[in-house]
Formats: sequence, C-alpha cells, structure tokens
Amino acid sequence: MKLAYRDGLLFTEITIEFNGRSKQIENIVIDTGASHTLISQEAVDDINIKATKEDHFITSFGIGGEEHAFIKTVESITLGDYLIENVELDFTSFKFHNINGLLGLDILLEGKFIIDLFNLELERLQ
Repeated sequence: MKLAYRDGLLFTEITIEFNGRSKQIENIVIDTGASHTLISQEAVDDINIKATKEDHFITSFGIGGEEHAFIKTVESITLGDYLIENVELDFTSFKFHNINGLLGLDILLEGKFIIDLFNLELERLQ
C-alpha cells in the first residue's frame, strides 16, 4: 500500500471495526519507535470507542513526554489487505492536530511488514 511522506513522517491509513461499526482512519504515522499502536480517541468517537471503568489504563513515556491511554479490544483492524481480529489497541488524546495515531511495532511485526522507503510503500513479506 502507498505511503504518504509529509512533514518528515510516513503516513498510512487503517480501518477499525468496533461493535459492528467500522471507520477508516487517515493520518496514521508509521512509528517503528513505538512498541504499541496508539489511536486518537477523537478519531473514533463517532464509532463509540470511549474509556469505561472496565478498561485497562496505562502510562507511556517517550520523547514527547508522558502519555495516558486506555486499552480496548476491537473486533478488527485492516491495513491494506491485512486483517487482524480481536486486537488490543491503545487510545489517547493526541496533541498533534494532523496525526490520528501511531502504527507501532506490535502490528508491524505481527503482519511481517516491510517499509519500502524507495517506493514509499508498506508491503508484507509473503
């Protein structure tokens, strides 16, 4: 799948399915420095992904500082032709207005993705 290179970052899109509703989310940054995929809660409000008392809450630390997130299991995420079912994702409020999430190593490694920087494509090892 094609990647967009903007503002020094690689962007892609994913589709999330939760409680029978799905949403395509654009402006997801491919982040090989992120151990977990992190999605903006604002990007999924309209499919009713919200923190509840049953969710697990975490604090992450990185270059951007301290981030708080809740973990929720979604029915699936789709990245290109790759489908992952019953996957836990982290959701938080993003401070960057043009980024809706980070695609981390949890998904990139599980899907055996290859980042082709010459052609700006995200491919899967077959």
